[in-house]
Amino acid sequence: MDKKTVAIFGTSRVKPGDEVFQLAYETGRFLAEAGFDIINGGYGGIMLASARAASLAGGKVTGVTCDVLGRNGPNEFITEVINTSCLDERLDALLENADAYIVLPGSTGTLLELAKIWEFKNKHFLQADKPIILIGGFWKPLIEIIAADDADSAESLTIVETPDEAVDYLVKNLK
Repeated sequence: MDKKTVAIFGTSRVKPGDEVFQLAYETGRFLAEAGFDIINGGYGGIMLASARAASLAGGKVTGVTCDVLGRNGPNEFITEVINTSCLDERLDALLENADAYIVLPGSTGTLLELAKIWEFKNKHFLQADKPIILIGGFWKPLIEIIAADDADSAESLTIVETPDEAVDYLVKNLK
């Protein structure tokens, strides 16, 4: 298997000690230990947690930063930076540079990311072999609402309970 890169999306608001921070940390660690590189937004919260864990496990971590966010730069665990000038360019870089997508809990920014990759997958603008994995139950109510109107839409998503289940799925299904 060629080295594959997994994008991780989720809230920037969590801190060390938070349950979701730990979920992101485990996701980054398990991915790196399984031989995957990761790419994320490069800043704090889930991005920091997954980057820290992947880096400590010897993985490559790419951070896609964005000038309009006005932040001081990526977190210290990012090993490669892709700098963008706007949010659309940032999300496009995350989509284009990943072979799979993992979505963790988040707010409107994460919802935007999920909506774009989900719609692109449903409309076949994303390669069919690029999985979208949701970990835990956070997004289930939204998925159920959308599936009530478009039952086929949920077929683009894989929902698992734990980070190790997500990585097992990728190892078995990402060629």
